[in-house]
Amino acid sequence: MWDIMPVSASSYATDIDNIIKLITYIVGGWLIVSYLVLFYLMFAFRRKEGRRPLYLPGTGKQMGWVLVPVVLVVMFDFSIDIYNTSVWDKIKINLPETEQTVGMIGKQWAWEFVYPGADGLLNTNDDVSTDSVLHVKLNAKTKFELQAMDVLHSMSIPAFRVKQDAVPGRTIVGWFEPTKTGAFDIQCAEICGLGHSFMAARVIVHPPEDFDKLMSSLINQKQTAALTAQMSAKPIQ
Repeated sequence: MWDIMPVSASSYATDIDNIIKLITYIVGGWLIVSYLVLFYLMFAFRRKEGRRPLYLPGTGKQMGWVLVPVVLVVMFDFSIDIYNTSVWDKIKINLPETEQTVGMIGKQWAWEFVYPGADGLLNTNDDVSTDSVLHVKLNAKTKFELQAMDVLHSMSIPAFRVKQDAVPGRTIVGWFEPTKTGAFDIQCAEICGLGHSFMAARVIVHPPEDFDKLMSSLINQKQTAALTAQMSAKPIQ
């Protein structure tokens, strides 16, 4: 079947797609049925010479044309709510144990991504960072801690089906699990000022061994830079 959804590259992307498809099929089906009934009634009961319009008070049988569709619509609505709630709980409420933690910082007008340094802990002095490119490990449940430095931003990774507002003064936690290697777009989905349209970034999903090598390289670069700065600051004897 022709699939209009964008590439799916996370473990719960299919769950999100299924919600969208379920709503589309239900609403689309009701749209088609409604128009078929509308056009039938337009032609079947169109104006005819010699027949005057009548006032109908509404009998039980006639009210059925209203009540039955209402009951069916409510039942379909509940089916959407039930499935939507289960997916919401899976993604937003019941956060799993994660293998990797990354900080995401939105600012006018760029993204900064922060990774634990040699101590393996985020938000310590040996953290390393990259600008506009997020690096994550394939098939690793990744926890993100999202922040905004200045105004409201919204971190959106369409391929992962992730979209989360970033609010100044708050750290918002979420997760994803990449299932495909490659590079995927990151967007700001909240108008955040004149440079909003330029606030684009990329997420690169690496095989585990490549990711570990990259993180080791970033940590070594920071340690070397810190050592060089320390030696430069020493007075010459």
